[in-house]
Amino acid sequence: MQSSSRKIYRILGEAVRVKRKKARLSQEQLAEKADLTRNYIGDIERAEKKITLETLAKIAKALKCRVRELTWKI
Repeated sequence: MQSSSRKIYRILGEAVRVKRKKARLSQEQLAEKADLTRNYIGDIERAEKKITLETLAKIAKALKCRVRELTWKI
C-alpha cells in the first residue's frame, strides 16, 4: 500500500475501532453482526487490509451508524 492510501486506511481502521468500542462490541461480535471474520475486522482496524465500500457498509450497519461517521476524518 502506498503511504497516502495507507494513511486513509489507518484513519478508517481507527474510526471502526472507536465506534466498535463505544458500542461495547468485541471484534468477534462485530464480525458476526457484519458477516465477516474476526481476523478481517482486526486487519481493518490495523490498516493491514484494504476495505471495499460494500464491506464498509456492512460494518456501519452492524455498528448502527452511517458510513460517513466512519469516514468523516478522511
